Amino acid sequence: MTGMQLVSENPMNSYQLRKELERIRKRDNELNFRANRTEDYLNQIAGLKDADKLFDKLVKLNIPRLKEQHIHKIIDITPTTLNDLKVVLQGYTITLNSESMKKIVDAVNEFLEKK
Repeated sequence: MTGMQLVSENPMNSYQLRKELERIRKRDNELNFRANRTEDYLNQIAGLKDADKLFDKLVKLNIPRLKEQHIHKIIDITPTTLNDLKVVLQGYTITLNSESMKKIVDAVNEFLEKK
C-alpha cells in the first residue's frame, strides 16, 4: 500500500457525520458496509435536527479554554444538568468555572425546549 498522508483533521459531531454520509451516498449512489452500519447507528441515536445552530450558540458564548472538540462532544451528549456536563468534560483536561458551565447548560436546555 502506498504511503497515505493526512491532509487535515477536523472534529465533527454525530449530526455532521450523518450529513457527510448522506453527501457520500448521493455522490457514490451507495455506501460501503461500515458506512451503512454507521449510518444505521446514527439514525438511532441522533435526535437533534439543527445541531449547527446549537454549535453556533455555544461558540458565541466565548467561553475561555472551550475548544471545538469540546463543543462537538457537548452537542453529541446534550447534558441538561451541571453534573451531566461535568461528566462529559471529565475526559478532557479542561477546567471551567461554574458560571461558564451554567451558561452551557442553559444554552443546551434552551435549545432542547425550542425543539
